[in-house]
Amino acid sequence: MRGSDFAELKAFVAVVERQSFARAAEHLGLSPSALSQTIRQLEDRLGARLLNRTTRSVAPTASGQRLYGRVAPLFREMADAVAEASAATGRMSGSLRINTLGMAARQLIAPRLGRFHHAHPHVALDIVVDDSLSDIVAGRFDAGIRVGGQLQKDMVAVRLTPDLPMLAVASPGYLERCGTPHSPADLPHHACINWRLLVDGPCYRWAFEKKGKRTEIAVEGPLVTNHADIGIAAALQGLGIAYVFDQEGVDEPLAQGRLVRVLADWAITRPGLFLYYSNRRHQAATLGAFIDCLLDRDLPAPARRAVAQ
Repeated sequence: MRGSDFAELKAFVAVVERQSFARAAEHLGLSPSALSQTIRQLEDRLGARLLNRTTRSVAPTASGQRLYGRVAPLFREMADAVAEASAATGRMSGSLRINTLGMAARQLIAPRLGRFHHAHPHVALDIVVDDSLSDIVAGRFDAGIRVGGQLQKDMVAVRLTPDLPMLAVASPGYLERCGTPHSPADLPHHACINWRLLVDGPCYRWAFEKKGKRTEIAVEGPLVTNHADIGIAAALQGLGIAYVFDQEGVDEPLAQGRLVRVLADWAITRPGLFLYYSNRRHQAATLGAFIDCLLDRDLPAPARRAVAQ
């Protein structure tokens, strides 16, 4: 393969994966016009249109999708091989693309960014915060972080946290106006902040349990969101009752009295946070280092014990 062939295919893969000439050009260190010329040269050489372009989007044609399906795994394998060779010298490099829930970004990733960068300064992190159930394989992510039970099939999973309690919360003002629910059966008479796991999917059914009795409730209210921060903000502003994980940023509003917990005796726990990645790929050294950092395995033993306390 000529060097120009390699460059053209690399440019094509970058455009497909980033769905944007501008983002792909930035990633490759090219101008958008130079990248467009490179793609035109590839299409002319192959005699096939590979990309459908509009003013708002870029998507592969059928021929482009077939080409991408064949060459993209090869580029990933080469990137992994280079990363492994670099890691063998004690220096990791490359990029790591992670799709994560907002609460995992706040609680696990954000506090450790500096430590990871200082330990691996040549690894670029690409963190996408996404509270919906995105397909990390289709999205070309190296790994995702989700609540257990919501993991995609055929994934390797690494537990990051213990199980997480679910909390139903509302503002004092809302409870004054509308009363306090005493059982899940009261919720259809209340305004509830709905949570959608999939962009076009149904709303999440709220699950509760008491003395071995489990129930699920479909709720209604003035807002549907796939992002916990929006739901919590709505509850703080008195729009209704929100149902959130304990680690989604409600500790401070509860301590300040700006939110009040309801239905505490019906509380359930859900499986904790897990990092997961496709079992069709081996674990890259950079991903292993990232997992070690999230689990504080990269700290000396005394520091690990202090963090765990």
